[in-house]
Amino acid sequence: MRIYEGTPRQDWEEVLRSIGRFADAEGLKDLLFLEREDGFLLQGLLYMDAGVAADSFGSLGKRNYELSDEKVAELMEGAFESRGEGAKGPDKEITNYYEMALRVIGSYLDKQRPHDVFFLEQEGSFVVRLFAAGSQAGAHSLAEFTHEEMLAMIEKAQQ
Repeated sequence: MRIYEGTPRQDWEEVLRSIGRFADAEGLKDLLFLEREDGFLLQGLLYMDAGVAADSFGSLGKRNYELSDEKVAELMEGAFESRGEGAKGPDKEITNYYEMALRVIGSYLDKQRPHDVFFLEQEGSFVVRLFAAGSQAGAHSLAEFTHEEMLAMIEKAQQ
């Protein structure tokens, strides 16, 4: 991942938090995220309106977003300006789940220092695949975070 203007280091926490905020705003669910050479690919499902052209599965449609480095920088700037909005609604549900969940995953990634990141989410649970250069050839590793674990990590991060 590149260093984005205004950030002192490669900061997965801020990058993924901003992308999570974007996913919340778009109304996505069941995310798939892939790091690319020139940015990221984000895919998610959303409820479709009658006139929207997309691959549809009943009332759900699949959306793909190619997030270039420039787009990510814009998302980060917008996310920084609106810090503090969201959190918990009146029914105690997290209204910005992906922003908070991806922030937690980003913090985890910052500690791992991976070279290649892929993750998928389903019903609030995440499976993350990382590639990290090891002492010899490097290796892929997997981490899984259940929905309950994610909620606990979000709660801990907010404190």
